Amino acid sequence: MTGSTRPGHVPVAVVGLAALTPGAPAAEDFWRTVLTGQDLITDVPGDHWLVEDYYDPDPSAPDRTYARRGAFLPAVDFDPAAHGIPPNALPAIDTTQLLALNVAEQVLVDAGFDDPVALDGERTGVILGTAALELLHTMSNRMQRPVWLKSLRENGIPEDRAQAVCDRIADHYVPWQEATFPGVLSNVVAGRIAGRFDLHGTNYTTDAACGSSLAAVSAAVNELSVGTADLMITGGVDTLNDILMYMCFSKTPALSRSGDCRPFSDAADGTMLGEALVMFALKRLADAERDGDRIYAVLRGAGSSSDGRGSAIYTPVPAGQARALRRAYESAGYGPDSVDLVEAHGTGTTAGDAAEFTALRTVFEESGRTDRQWCALGSVKSQIGHTKSAAGAAGLLKTVLALHHKVLPPTIKVERPNPALELEHSPLYLNTRARPWVKAPSEPRRASVSSFGFGGTNFHLTLEEYVPGPDVRATPAPLSRTAPTELLLFSGDSPERVLERVEEVAAGRGDARGTQQSFAEVALATQRAFRPSDPHRLAVTAADTAELAGRLDQVAALVRSAARRDRPVTTAGGIAYGHGTAEPGRLALLFSGQGSQYTGMGADLAMHLPQAREVWDRTAGLVLDDGASLPLHRVVFPVPAFTEEDRAAQEALLTRTEWAQPALAAQSAALLAALRTAGVEPDCVAGHSFGELVALYAAGVMDEECLVRLARRRGELMRDAVTEPGAMLAVIGAGREEVVRMLEEFEESEGLEGAAGSVG
Repeated sequence: MTGSTRPGHVPVAVVGLAALTPGAPAAEDFWRTVLTGQDLITDVPGDHWLVEDYYDPDPSAPDRTYARRGAFLPAVDFDPAAHGIPPNALPAIDTTQLLALNVAEQVLVDAGFDDPVALDGERTGVILGTAALELLHTMSNRMQRPVWLKSLRENGIPEDRAQAVCDRIADHYVPWQEATFPGVLSNVVAGRIAGRFDLHGTNYTTDAACGSSLAAVSAAVNELSVGTADLMITGGVDTLNDILMYMCFSKTPALSRSGDCRPFSDAADGTMLGEALVMFALKRLADAERDGDRIYAVLRGAGSSSDGRGSAIYTPVPAGQARALRRAYESAGYGPDSVDLVEAHGTGTTAGDAAEFTALRTVFEESGRTDRQWCALGSVKSQIGHTKSAAGAAGLLKTVLALHHKVLPPTIKVERPNPALELEHSPLYLNTRARPWVKAPSEPRRASVSSFGFGGTNFHLTLEEYVPGPDVRATPAPLSRTAPTELLLFSGDSPERVLERVEEVAAGRGDARGTQQSFAEVALATQRAFRPSDPHRLAVTAADTAELAGRLDQVAALVRSAARRDRPVTTAGGIAYGHGTAEPGRLALLFSGQGSQYTGMGADLAMHLPQAREVWDRTAGLVLDDGASLPLHRVVFPVPAFTEEDRAAQEALLTRTEWAQPALAAQSAALLAALRTAGVEPDCVAGHSFGELVALYAAGVMDEECLVRLARRRGELMRDAVTEPGAMLAVIGAGREEVVRMLEEFEESEGLEGAAGSVG
């Protein structure tokens, strides 16, 4: 199926992205929460609605919801003057419109427009997925005064008292003003962006229920494909987690009674609601390469469909979803057999997950590929809930960043997949932990994302990693820094000066520019300020400023104690202190033999350091043996197992010498690549047993491919040797001639000639 059809639209490059999602004020923070598997679903905050007013565990209770949890946006600053909005108009403008201005500015800056207001927007458009805004409901409620008054009169309340009560109720609502009408309209979300940044292409919003944002992206792609725009801002926005939305989902009923979203799990019992604003800047790939843009990924195909006649307007239909999938791959010009990751709609509802999986399995099996579980399946809803109109955009953001960082991201809260899906017999598997996305250099990474909505509307997009061709100005966008900890370096002329510097950084006073920095930027600044010639030097690892601040007492005690004893010290907790003149010694590396292997070894290194992952990529491109049923990386980084029996089988496979030895070879080469990236070169290398091969590689005697192939062959020979009788003997204190003479005294001299010849 791959390559069998002609693309239906031009390739489209993602040249900018921005987001505001639960627990993450920026796209980089979103990727960090995804990669680390953070659960952002919490209790409903009091500024949304009060649990005691509306919660009832009984799903049939009238005008009550049985859900009390969800995922909610963090508080962010908004400067009305910076966006040309009079401060007194703010109460009349829905929050979605305001936050969308912030995110739109961020996406334009990320796309390379340092001053978005000065952008030439003649051929730039905005299409966003959204739904009715919360302020519209609020203003509608304010107009219920006749109902309040009627009820008070019917209960015998005097007219003046009834009017006073109604006045008091009305005071709880935002008053009408001139800015209210545009402030409650969902289409003005896009209109404000076009107005603020002087964009003259099309601007509108799409409402396809939970498929709204991918409907918007599809429309934006069409604008670029037909040439009516050169740059499109698109995505989805949804801040509507008010009680009305909870009531709608409760009475369907679609919300989880247990209060969690567990897509494709045997414990799945419904979805949870979330909020998000996610935007992308899109250009035709040819234009982006011509203009020297930074590219995150390439959108290759888009497909959409309607379910047609069905049993109910909100019932998902697998056949309808399958149509959207087939159309997307026909548009892309390749089949699902080359797709390694699908970000599913994955709401966590039993019927929805089953219908979606049926459609995916059907279309993926039609590709003709006969092996099983080649494609990772996941859903970001397990972490941030169902963001409704922004759901497809949130899934697309996760997919774009997965391609860009070459990592297969996790789906959390799945202890055991739904057995009714029979995943083990399908092309798909649930990826419940982050894993390096290893791929031979000759094969591009490909991924897809789905989004569906009430009314039988279906969308499926398929994307590809960006690999620059020769003679193009464009480059891949910079990678986000997502390491679990950072290295901070401090130096000074006394222990107290070193500790003062640590306290400054921990308190957030380390940036002389007065600008807000990420912790990675803070760490980098300390590394640049570090002077190895200073007499007192300190290294500390920490995940963030809070952890660094929490370790101040420990660091201070260690530094002062070491200074008094006039001795350097290093702890297992990531603190090292030295003083006096730095005198680096020579470096020797010793490589171990077989036995140190384990499944997942080196995964963190490969996910965070491209030079290490590239070693595995090159290994994936090698045909180690005609009989090898799996590529090496699938043995080292196997698909997640959900039973002790399966996990034991994976460990046992890697323990076999024909797999263990090439795996250790690749991991050793990856570690060496990491060291060399940091400028570390050994002065001497040695190895024990199998490690001798790695030492020869480190010394430059053989190249990487030779190392891996020799390791594979050595492992095969050792595997086969167990079927032959024999033993090994180490002789100490005797020379070669004496050992040979002793061996010749054995009767089985023919079998010992080879051994005698190898004595040295």
